Amino acid sequence: MKNLIREGGKILTLRHMKIFTTVYRCGSVTRAAQELHLAQPSLSVAIRELEEHYGVRLFERTGRAICPTQAAGALYGYASHIVSLFDDMEKQMRNWDTLGVLRLGASVTIGTHILPDLIRRYQARVPQLRIEALVEQSSGIERKLLDNEIDIGLIETQPEQPELLAIPFLRDELCAIVPLGSALAQKTSVTLRELSEYPFLMREPGSAVRQILDASFSLLQITVHPVWQSASTQAIVSAVAEGLGVAVLPRMLVERDAKEEIVRMLPIDKPLVRELNIVYHRRKFLTRNMQDFIALCCEPLEKTEEPWDAIRRRREEHEAV
Repeated sequence: MKNLIREGGKILTLRHMKIFTTVYRCGSVTRAAQELHLAQPSLSVAIRELEEHYGVRLFERTGRAICPTQAAGALYGYASHIVSLFDDMEKQMRNWDTLGVLRLGASVTIGTHILPDLIRRYQARVPQLRIEALVEQSSGIERKLLDNEIDIGLIETQPEQPELLAIPFLRDELCAIVPLGSALAQKTSVTLRELSEYPFLMREPGSAVRQILDASFSLLQITVHPVWQSASTQAIVSAVAEGLGVAVLPRMLVERDAKEEIVRMLPIDKPLVRELNIVYHRRKFLTRNMQDFIALCCEPLEKTEEPWDAIRRRREEHEAV
């Protein structure tokens, strides 16, 4: 394997980086050795050579367990990308007729209503490409980008981690939903202060919608104690339909329920609008496939349509085929 660094007679190779990242990820030399099919002493030697080269301790031993140091965390951020980039190069050059894997992550709202359409359209352009997708909270998507477990993320907030870059690609509006028979259902719009007077149903703490809602109530100096918290949008919609309270959710997630008259959807007088973002690691090498997917996300929608209307139209056209 080619040398990465040679200094003072010591040689670092990609093998050192591969061993280090595997030990760091596994949290155990024994498990790393099993995964790499190498003898444990050879892994220990490689870790020791890295420590001697950089003059830092990478792992602290506590009995049989090992704990990564702060220096190890910093090194892992670089090493994982070096190993991943080398693996990508090997796959591309040794299998020129195949295009590898694109690993995507999305927050719940985007993963439910936007990502399937994007993947379908991109897969049609590059049918040989394997596309893997993961849907969870925005904070989880950020962690997986930092650990190089996914290539590109689509999240509902600005990234909190400074190592991540963001490109806005769509605007999203939050709206209120209320029971059909309630006094609020007769209104054409509603304020957050009015909603706060009713039992409130909210998404779980940590979700992007919850963060925006908590911040908005805080600015109004209103304290709201939700009577219902759920990671499931449909559970909240069902509870509102049964008259258990009111909620604020992304319009795209509740528009169909409102059309089917399960709940009444109301705009908020001072709209809660946010930008959805494409995020990736600032040290990530963007392959052609990654660049093309980002470009697809940023393709301008028809000027005569609102963004959500265009996405819904595309999905309905596809379902009608």
